[in-house]
Amino acid sequence: MREYGRMKRLRAVSALALLALAAGGCASIRDHRGYLIDPALTGSVQPGIDNRMSVERALGQPTFKSEFGKQIWYYVSIDTRQRPFKRPQAKAQNVLMVSFDEKGNVANVERRGMEKVVALNPDGHKTPTLGRNRSFFEDLFGNIGSVGAVPGQMGPGGGPQGSGPNGS
Repeated sequence: MREYGRMKRLRAVSALALLALAAGGCASIRDHRGYLIDPALTGSVQPGIDNRMSVERALGQPTFKSEFGKQIWYYVSIDTRQRPFKRPQAKAQNVLMVSFDEKGNVANVERRGMEKVVALNPDGHKTPTLGRNRSFFEDLFGNIGSVGAVPGQMGPGGGPQGSGPNGS
């Protein structure tokens, strides 16, 4: 009888351990991507006072720089969360944009957040394309008779002219 009670407790403990292990795998994953924004450092960049070199010393290399037009440095920070069996979702985003004038001095410092993030929901069932809507059989048998034909030339019977002797 004691053996039966011991086996019952062992099964209960094993089931609880397995349940705890499975529940631990269902936790969401939090991730930070990009620049680690320090409010003290980003607040120290002042228009008209700082230049490219002082901004780079204070904040480091930007996430990316504008290639054309006005010279702007972007410092991007994104916090994401991913639930089990789902895609990652952005929960917080901060973009620090430092724009420079022609002489390399800071002209403007702008901060943006999640208000500029666009949620896209593509339709996974059908992708619209240009061209004809053809059926399966048109795709399968559509090239029959066109092999060897020269485009734009018509044969004596009004059909496509072949490459053989006498247009056959």
